[in-house]
Amino acid sequence: MIRTFFQARYLPLTASAVLMAVLYGLGRLWPYSVVAFDTLALIAAAVTVLGVYDLFQTRHAILRNYPITAHLRFLLETIRPEMRQYFFEGEKDGLPFPRDKRAIVYQRAKKDLDKRPFGTLLNVYQDQYEWLHHSMAPAPLPRVEDMRLSIGQGPQAYSASLLNISAMSFGALSANAIRALNKGARNGGFYHDTGEGGISPYHREFGGDLVWQLASGYFGARRADGGFDPQLFAAAAQDPQIKMLELKLSQGAKPGRKSRPKSQRFAAFRWGKIASRPPAILNFPPRLGCWNLSPRCARFQAANRRGSSFVWVINGSLWRFAKPWLKPESHRTFWS
Repeated sequence: MIRTFFQARYLPLTASAVLMAVLYGLGRLWPYSVVAFDTLALIAAAVTVLGVYDLFQTRHAILRNYPITAHLRFLLETIRPEMRQYFFEGEKDGLPFPRDKRAIVYQRAKKDLDKRPFGTLLNVYQDQYEWLHHSMAPAPLPRVEDMRLSIGQGPQAYSASLLNISAMSFGALSANAIRALNKGARNGGFYHDTGEGGISPYHREFGGDLVWQLASGYFGARRADGGFDPQLFAAAAQDPQIKMLELKLSQGAKPGRKSRPKSQRFAAFRWGKIASRPPAILNFPPRLGCWNLSPRCARFQAANRRGSSFVWVINGSLWRFAKPWLKPESHRTFWS
């Protein structure tokens, strides 16, 4: 047992206990310096008590195995970001913005000189380094009006911008965020994907083009029991603001997770009721069922003669599974 306390990992605890006893004894031998010796002995006693506590606590194994000295590890972890930033981080390191880019922001904020000399600190000869060459005969820039993609055919074909707003549900954003995104879509002439949470009143305030994403929760076209409601879908398909329908065939990120819809008006739920989101589209025959939803939605849209008769199905990795059973002449589907 005594030999254990003279092992390297226990030496700080043993040394502090011995030093406490020595300092206390010296204070008794030299009464004129008793205050100084007793003060140092109290410090050594505090370190000894800390080491004994580390030895018997069960929260941190490293403190139990290395009493006293293990606290240095936690101290270094505390100052690690500062040590990396000031001593080890390179000019091109750091995320999401490297140190030289941050320095320019600071200099411009203080109205200091923010110019950089010609040259680079990047290794331009490393593998996979990419750059752009200036053209000796640059082509004329295309008009913004021409940088669009026509989706679908017939009178309901939609001219989509090459850059649009991807799917983000109202449940993940605020009302003001939805308003800002949709207003930007209207002003910029591109579409706004609703995400699987359905179409909220905030999506409609500015009238920007919408792509309605319909997922396993059927938000916006859902019966009280959680199934697909054709009547609700048909009514929503009449809205001219909805330009396309996007089907999300499976719930990969959070299958079976439940949520509370924020509004009864657009989610077809009672206020505060918990709604489950199944891992895949249900209420249709297995294997073929989720694909049967596409022509059904297309028929409802075509029957109403408003909104796009175009169905956009995401998760293209399932194409090889679906291809043998899908009939292209029954409906048009765009795979991404």
